[in-house]
Amino acid sequence: MAIIEQQTRTIRLALPKGRMQQGVLELLRDAGIRVDIGARALRPSISLPDCDVKLLKPQNIVEMLHLGSRDIGFAGEDWVRETKADVVELLDTGLNPVRVVVAAPEVFLDEGRLAKGRVLVATEYERLTQMWIEAQGLDAKIVRTFGATEVFPPEDADCIVDNTATGSTLQAHGLKIFDELMTSTTRLYANPKALDDPARRDIAERLTMLLRSVLEARERVMIEINITAARLDALVEILPCMRVPTISRLFGDGEYAIKAAVPRADLPDLIPRIKSCGGTDIIVSQTSQIIP
Repeated sequence: MAIIEQQTRTIRLALPKGRMQQGVLELLRDAGIRVDIGARALRPSISLPDCDVKLLKPQNIVEMLHLGSRDIGFAGEDWVRETKADVVELLDTGLNPVRVVVAAPEVFLDEGRLAKGRVLVATEYERLTQMWIEAQGLDAKIVRTFGATEVFPPEDADCIVDNTATGSTLQAHGLKIFDELMTSTTRLYANPKALDDPARRDIAERLTMLLRSVLEARERVMIEINITAARLDALVEILPCMRVPTISRLFGDGEYAIKAAVPRADLPDLIPRIKSCGGTDIIVSQTSQIIP
């Protein structure tokens, strides 16, 4: 049956099932978007206007975006690369970072490489694995898996290609990582034809802006400082703000209040420098969303 053409302003959003789901739902929540899974299970409700939602496995999300039955959706870059899906990346959330790696029992390795001879490789990533096999010049056959790839060696495969966040599961099954194909994170993708429709493109762009504002806020904090007029320029010079800081005169003469959104990671070095510059009454607070 052909894919149903979009006839309304409604945009069709795919949310991931499984390990990706929690991070995506928290990102939406922090952007002020409520998702109620409740008893509706695979068809939750969402507070985003003109949006129809379905829960799918990330692999299926990539397929449905490629076919056009979903307009936008969250999936890992690994599955986009694996399927060569015709999709447009709207946003890299940085969530759920994983590596696609090659691992084998250590007894099968010779100086960190597979021993010579025919190799049996178990994986869900057939295309990526075939590219790796060809690049390595191996005599290898692929065994397609459907989850739990790590249990195949040593009896049913010589090595595996799989994704891992920490490597602990592979290690627990006696496997040693000896090569890496790529890194991947959860990203928001769109079907190109959906972006050709002004109404759906507008919804997609608004959602992307809201989510990006949350990601930006997670990396920054708001810092407020009091400083004398004589030291004002020196303090402004060292502040790593987004554009320029907000400066206002305090009650009385000769002092100013400065406010700036600065990278959270800079705080350990920045706060002592602010104090050395003469900054006082320093307040650091969390921001929810930052929209340039």
